[in-house]
Amino acid sequence: MKIRDRTEFASKPKPLTTPPERLVVDAARAMSEKNYGSIIVVDPDSRVIGMMTERDILRRVVAEHRDPSTTRVSDVMTTELRLARADDDMVSWLRIMSNERFRRLPIVDADDRLIAVMTQGDFVSYTWPELLDQAKNMARATLGPDLSMAFMVIGLLIYTVAIIIAVAIFAT
Repeated sequence: MKIRDRTEFASKPKPLTTPPERLVVDAARAMSEKNYGSIIVVDPDSRVIGMMTERDILRRVVAEHRDPSTTRVSDVMTTELRLARADDDMVSWLRIMSNERFRRLPIVDADDRLIAVMTQGDFVSYTWPELLDQAKNMARATLGPDLSMAFMVIGLLIYTVAIIIAVAIFAT
């Protein structure tokens, strides 16, 4: 599935952006007002040049005792970002995000202009139903087509174990 095929992609609100010279306190206030965990740093043509996250503020402002009212976003933003295209494979990006441990993925057009920001949560909401379907298919392949009989046998085994435990407890 392509990123553009996700319903979250089409329904995403406009990404929160800022120029690099903005003060951290002002950018953080904008993030707080929108309840966003990040702000995308763009140039005047809306090309992505960085991102400032809550973690950046914690590590590079608070922990380093910087004054957010005098520190510029460009001084604390993350600049080594991965950028995706709307036609990229969603599951591949979920794997990359998981392996490289980042949660937000800017989606850009052919000119590297920001379109949207997808999160791991946007992608995971897709994978759960897919994983459940795979589990069902594996169970059918292992247990055969008649799952109701398998569930009855499993239920009977659980009931039997519970009776044995109860008898052992009351016998002492």
